Amino acid sequence: MVKIFLNQNMELGKMIIDAKDSILGRLSSYAAKQALLGNKVDIVNCEEIVVSGRKHAILKEYIRRLHRKAPTKAPYFYRRPDMFVKRTIRGMLPFKRARGREVIKNIKCYVGVPENLRNEKSLKVENVGVERLHSADFLKVKDICKAVGGKINYKA
Repeated sequence: MVKIFLNQNMELGKMIIDAKDSILGRLSSYAAKQALLGNKVDIVNCEEIVVSGRKHAILKEYIRRLHRKAPTKAPYFYRRPDMFVKRTIRGMLPFKRARGREVIKNIKCYVGVPENLRNEKSLKVENVGVERLHSADFLKVKDICKAVGGKINYKA
């Protein structure tokens, strides 16, 4: 079961999740569930999310996915970290149905922390962090996006 730290001042209908050092799949399933329950979900620091596994195996898989299609035809492969994460969340929603199309509009992903959310309280989702991994083998989303041709400059 996933537990969260919820501030008393935070509205139930709006969530701001700090994704730094969170595992992509676990965070995505949590965000999808919250969106299906009717909450608006904003995810900040998407470039700092990690994908578990050996570095060369992860990069090889994503580069293989990128090269198995024509660039102008589907399936589309996002190279920006925020769209990369949103696509992962979309895969956990019934996006081909009307309910899923409405829910995906309530999820926003950001690289870094935007100005309008800087003063807001963000929450860290418990049990989705990198400390849950048994090994130190993981890769950040910004490194995957850079390897497949992303052109965003990240501030360290």
